[in-house]
Amino acid sequence: MGRIGDGDIHAAFVEFRAKESDKCLSAQCIYCQSVRAKNTSRQRAHLLECPAYLNAMKEHNPDNPILHEAVNGTPTQHTPAKTPKKRDLDTMISGFQGSTSSAPHTFPIPKPTLERDFQMSVQLNPKISVGPGIWGQRNWVSFISGHWNGRWGKGTVVPGGQDSQLIAPDLSTHIDANYLLQTHDHPPAFVAVKMEGWRVGPREVLEKLEDPTQIDEVDPKAYSFRVYVHMETGDARYLHLNTGMWIGSAVRRGTEVIYDAYRVT
Repeated sequence: MGRIGDGDIHAAFVEFRAKESDKCLSAQCIYCQSVRAKNTSRQRAHLLECPAYLNAMKEHNPDNPILHEAVNGTPTQHTPAKTPKKRDLDTMISGFQGSTSSAPHTFPIPKPTLERDFQMSVQLNPKISVGPGIWGQRNWVSFISGHWNGRWGKGTVVPGGQDSQLIAPDLSTHIDANYLLQTHDHPPAFVAVKMEGWRVGPREVLEKLEDPTQIDEVDPKAYSFRVYVHMETGDARYLHLNTGMWIGSAVRRGTEVIYDAYRVT
């Protein structure tokens, strides 16, 4: 008989434990997002009535026996010849995201939020041109000093950090910067900071950012300067920074770059 196999049924569901105390698993259909107790027979019955799944099979795997059973009421017999088409991942994802099913969700996925966490200002030395490479123009920018303050402390930026910039032909700039923060504690703590991201915008705006005589005239809203931030420290007072995630927004002012960092919570 052409009865659909357990493997195909399980591939159409995501299994999870709604609560740690639950002894049984739940299963969510990746096509319509409906949730039910993990039970192969019930999951198969659901697929027979799931419009999103049946439409996907009709388009990408018309020989699937469960499709014939849903239409005709009985499974069809198949000759062992044609290999079914591989399920299209994009279709599964679109079915998962675009479903209009009103089935209740028993495991809502938390939505991340951003909280303004700290600000940092750094004075820059003149950039040094390393020269053109296979990926673009490489510049080296070192840091004179700086200061920072935020919800978890304040302090200074230790001199000696650097930014290895890569300039694309359209003047978009990839940022790869390393800083060392010192806190105002006694004794102080030291926090290594790595920032990576892009400064992009219209070419005429980016040209002004490279000109010391025009940089202060540029509206910060005329370009995008975004980075993601990692921090690392061995100081017991700040260990929570090691597992944090931050997204930063920056502007250039004269020989200074100013960052606002938002913690992802």
